[in-house]
Amino acid sequence: MLPYVYRVTKYDPADRDQHGHYVGAEPATSDHGPVEAAYLHAVAAFAEDTGIDQLAIREPQIGGFAHFGLEPPVDGYGLADLFPAGPAGFHDGALVPIAVGLELVRSMLRDKGAWCRLEAEGAFTVHVGWDQYLYIGSNLPCETALARTRALGLFPERVDASPYDFAPDDPGHVQRPADADFWARLHWTVNAYPAVFLEEVFAVNASRWHRLTRDNIETVRSQLAPRAQLAIWPDLLTDVDMAVAALPDEGLMEIVWEDEDGQITSRVVDETQFEAVTSQLRGARAAGVVSMYAGEDLPLFTAVLPDGDGVLRARWQTEPTPSDRDWAFLKTLRRGQVVTGTVTTITGFGVTFVDIGGFTAMINIPELSWRPFGHPSDVVSVGQQVTAEVLDVDMVGERVPLSLRAVQEDPWPQVAQRVGQVVIGPVTRIVPFGVFVRIEDREDGFQGLVHTSELDESSGDVIEVGDALTVKIMEVDITRRRISLSHTKARTTRPEGGSEGGSA
Repeated sequence: MLPYVYRVTKYDPADRDQHGHYVGAEPATSDHGPVEAAYLHAVAAFAEDTGIDQLAIREPQIGGFAHFGLEPPVDGYGLADLFPAGPAGFHDGALVPIAVGLELVRSMLRDKGAWCRLEAEGAFTVHVGWDQYLYIGSNLPCETALARTRALGLFPERVDASPYDFAPDDPGHVQRPADADFWARLHWTVNAYPAVFLEEVFAVNASRWHRLTRDNIETVRSQLAPRAQLAIWPDLLTDVDMAVAALPDEGLMEIVWEDEDGQITSRVVDETQFEAVTSQLRGARAAGVVSMYAGEDLPLFTAVLPDGDGVLRARWQTEPTPSDRDWAFLKTLRRGQVVTGTVTTITGFGVTFVDIGGFTAMINIPELSWRPFGHPSDVVSVGQQVTAEVLDVDMVGERVPLSLRAVQEDPWPQVAQRVGQVVIGPVTRIVPFGVFVRIEDREDGFQGLVHTSELDESSGDVIEVGDALTVKIMEVDITRRRISLSHTKARTTRPEGGSEGGSA
């Protein structure tokens, strides 16, 4: 916040009532003459005192809405001669010389539909407010400019702050930047959806639409206005008649349509303009309707373009989508982090889904336990709270694999210490190349393989699942998680009592 802020007006403070309200007869509209010129000379004087020769445009707004005064907007919003490249040159962060800044102030005083904050970071600000109230901030007292402003017939008053200082919509919101992860996610989305559209908002109420394909993403990216807000939409264009039928009885809507040449245009309208825009759609190939009210129609995900050095300096925020909230949460995670969550689903194909702070992570079968099990429900149950380790954070696919076994003690080193022991255990499986025998007295005990060559076939006995075999632990391969057993001559068949998996 700058230490010196002045409210500069054409209104004499003597004409205010006890509550500070102006009660004089001065009209709020611009005189387009001496008073307007006085305002511009005052801004120039303060800029000169501060040592400023250029200003940055911040949070630009254009559109068919009267922002501050009483005058109707006009074509071009007062920008046509200031930005030869078109309205997209009027973007956040654009640096303009003082002369252009003064013309922008003139446009805002006349209320032609364009508005912005003009700032030199940490040194100077110019904000145009309601009824031609001008707020000028500086890091210097600007005594010469104050005297000049009074001599011009204006009334500068020291105030604590400009009421038009920027304040974020949600101070706690973490804005998603259009960084490498965003573009990778966009490529993934274009491959996943039949049609994808990018909405580029370079100023409030001003946007451009682009149909994306795998071949044109980088071309579109290179043509975006700096610091633009980006929104990725699935195919929202439909039959024109269907789009018209989707218009509500009232409300603020954005109408998007595509002409026969593939050019996409949009216009924000309210119910008073529905009839006019409907006639405009007659030659369109397709059209769509997007509600302008928060929370109603949301894109797939959004972002704001950072500057060329990767730093996000644009201060405005996009309305977060569920994907944006997931992104913000994923940014708090890291590989190896231990999290707590609740099991929400156990699928038929074995993946277990866990809610961790509103995001659904997954546990694949091998990561559920070090020990053998038949089905994931043998290890976890829906509604159970579990603690797991984050194996990876996939910002593109928006996936987080977890591991339960990573937070458990690995029992395999202890099993390896049992090499040479002779135990009695039940046969759990019979395969063409041998039989598996459980060597621990527990349902999830480890199993080892007795190869066919190790079986005593001379006895003529037929081995069945459940038979108890006396085996010797020959090798424990911790890397491959395999146990090799040797069958001893002693054998217990189908025991009715006694313990299994004990030492012989």
